[in-house]
Amino acid sequence: MKKLPTIPLERLILRPFRIEDAKVVQQLAGDPYIAETTLYIPHPYEDGMAEQWIETHAHNFHEDRSLELAIVHKEEQYVIGAICIGCTRKFDHGELAYWIGRPYKNNGYCTEAAEGIVRYAFDELKLNRIFARYLGKNPASGKVMEKLGMKYEGRLRQHVRKGGNYEDLVYYGLLKEEYVSENR
Repeated sequence: MKKLPTIPLERLILRPFRIEDAKVVQQLAGDPYIAETTLYIPHPYEDGMAEQWIETHAHNFHEDRSLELAIVHKEEQYVIGAICIGCTRKFDHGELAYWIGRPYKNNGYCTEAAEGIVRYAFDELKLNRIFARYLGKNPASGKVMEKLGMKYEGRLRQHVRKGGNYEDLVYYGLLKEEYVSENR
């Protein structure tokens, strides 16, 4: 059985979540700001939710469905967020998703983590395409996608409902051939 990877980066490490990370996940993901700016994170983020989520990661990876990793500060070893590539093997594409705890925003951590997992997705998971989407009210997430070289692909107006409000979803994508030509 293949092992969940650890990806060392310049200032960060992307590593498998551990059950002992659950408390900090609940604290960071439980911030109303994170729920407001992400599609699937609920608020309130209740006791036990982080543990349940962490316990799915190994199975999802072994079933080739997703790779979920903790974003960890390399020197201090504390969790600052999460990053994921959800895979659809039938089409060899993956969806990039991420969140960074509010205390750690605006330090370039999200971009660094995303660059690391995108490289892994193309080189190791052998994906042909990576796409990502963000809620229209969170353009900072789109800036990360642009820094990765992802191309704007469109806006689905009022496509989802979050917290009782209809929200736009903005899509970006990156093909392996674009990634290879930009990163030689």
